[in-house]
Amino acid sequence: MNLLETIQTPADLRQLSIEQLPQVCDELRQYIIRELADNPGHFASSLGTVELTVALHYVFHTPEDRIVWDVGHQAYGHKILTGRRERFSTNRKLGGLKPFPSPEESEYDTCTCGHASNSISVGLGMAVAENLRNGENEEMRKVVAVIGDGSMTGGLAFEGLNNASSTPNDMLIILNDNDMSIDRSVGGMGEYLHKLHTSSTYNRLRYSASKALYRWGVLNDDRKGRVLRFNNAVKSLLTNQRNMFEGLNIRYFGPEDGHNVVELVGTLQRIKDMKGPKMLHLHTIKGKGFGPAERDATVWHAPGKFDPETGQRIKSEPGGQMPPRFQEVFGETLLEMAREDKRIVGVTPAMPTGCSMCIMQKEMPERVFDVGIAEGHAVTFSAGLACEGMLPFCNIYSSFAQRAYDNIIHDVAISHLPVVICLDRAGLVGEDGPTHHGAFDLAFLRPIPNLIIASPMDEAELRRLMQTAREAGRGPFVIRYPRGRGVLTDWRCPLEPVSIGTGRCLREGTGQTAVLTIGPIGNVAAEAIRESGLDVAHYDMRFLKPLDESILEEVGKRYQRIVTIEDGVREGGLGSAVLEWMADHGYKPDIKRLGLPDHFVEHGAVGELHRIVGLDKESIKKTLPPALPC
Repeated sequence: MNLLETIQTPADLRQLSIEQLPQVCDELRQYIIRELADNPGHFASSLGTVELTVALHYVFHTPEDRIVWDVGHQAYGHKILTGRRERFSTNRKLGGLKPFPSPEESEYDTCTCGHASNSISVGLGMAVAENLRNGENEEMRKVVAVIGDGSMTGGLAFEGLNNASSTPNDMLIILNDNDMSIDRSVGGMGEYLHKLHTSSTYNRLRYSASKALYRWGVLNDDRKGRVLRFNNAVKSLLTNQRNMFEGLNIRYFGPEDGHNVVELVGTLQRIKDMKGPKMLHLHTIKGKGFGPAERDATVWHAPGKFDPETGQRIKSEPGGQMPPRFQEVFGETLLEMAREDKRIVGVTPAMPTGCSMCIMQKEMPERVFDVGIAEGHAVTFSAGLACEGMLPFCNIYSSFAQRAYDNIIHDVAISHLPVVICLDRAGLVGEDGPTHHGAFDLAFLRPIPNLIIASPMDEAELRRLMQTAREAGRGPFVIRYPRGRGVLTDWRCPLEPVSIGTGRCLREGTGQTAVLTIGPIGNVAAEAIRESGLDVAHYDMRFLKPLDESILEEVGKRYQRIVTIEDGVREGGLGSAVLEWMADHGYKPDIKRLGLPDHFVEHGAVGELHRIVGLDKESIKKTLPPALPC
């Protein structure tokens, strides 16, 4: 009998015996493997949390009890067990299930969780809200924050821990440790104390003793912290364990095997009703149950299509010579420049492979720094390097750079430091949806003084802009480019800089309309102009800041109609900058701005999304009438 097919909601799961849970886990894991073999997604992380997911929904009464997932990469099993199994084949497809948990999709999804490190803060807010609503009500809903998959390196996680240690709450934090540097406990004493401290008898006695001590006046809130620290010190002495969590007065349990679902259920049942903040530390294997993913979790984080029997990845790209990915051009060019310039160092927040900084890392490991999931630190660390004469190339995915906004302003821009911030995955990224689209960088960076902001139209331009940043030697320089392939197969042009703040005329026009683009969307515009047969001028602005005022003056004088096109939000980006300049200088052309709309764009293939938001070739053609209306 297939047990998974009988489970529509966690209430069905809770009807099973604990002895049946290993079978559920096996079936759930195989289901994920089969589905993702043909419908690609985030693979290895969800395989590593199968037992944890089953145990959580078995022990806790979701959706009344709240499970807060940190990075939705881990939550495919959660989706499947919470009423979405029959629709799971639509995951990440246009109009289908969302790529990550979302309250808009299910009552079991407690918060948006596309980025990392927010679960402890969100969970603490929920736990405190429950206390405020219900006081001492014993039936209060439980709150569980599941953090892991590298998220503990994020600064927000530590801010949440610090607050959780000093704010009354009963939250349970589960640390899904699949490759972290917290030592395993060893020896019989550690196992004994683990069982003792998670036993209901021990905790009833502990709770009764504390109540009595309060009643007799021996213990109060001021002394409680000292007693807990003493208790934790004794545990550290006996178990040879020392960890920061108990130093923060967060009760710590584990480490425990995160793939033994029966033991995991027992532990959760023993600790779920304990008062105060607590942490359960689990060791898991990313990619558990699928050999290739266990051996190379990085490649199998999001592997694309594959054969579920052999593990062979299926390449869906057409044959023949293909243009490289922008990130590959970045990686190759960075290494080429670093060989010539000893000042150059690479910095990335946990994305050396994704951004191709691994190319330089392989040859020059001492000059590449993966700082973990910590974007703000990556920028400020780069600022420190620049202060001492280095030239850091700090590569961050565009949507993740939102987390480093203050650092860019306070630590880099104000001091005018030569930090090169390379924003990968700019613009619409596709199936990962609104948490990952690089929609806002042009708009939120443009107002910051001292920044130079540029976007290359193709791979050769990326190389030239990187060299421009290298030779500029002054102030912060931002280069943004998209996910995926460019347009040039012969892209290894000489490393020649361009003049800062200059664009280029790609097509002269004697008609009434000029098109101004920035970045690779200019290639789509160029094709649309060619196919339209209209006499339309086309300028690649190349720089958002400083703008090429000579081009703007020429366009303002010669053309009655201007169309601006950008793969970023329409409000605040290139179109807004052109509008402002024309107004400030007394020009009054008719201006049409194409860009991302003022709402979050959902998930789907990039081509599908560009069509929906009006940035595909056909939509651009429609903005190019041969003449203005009379």
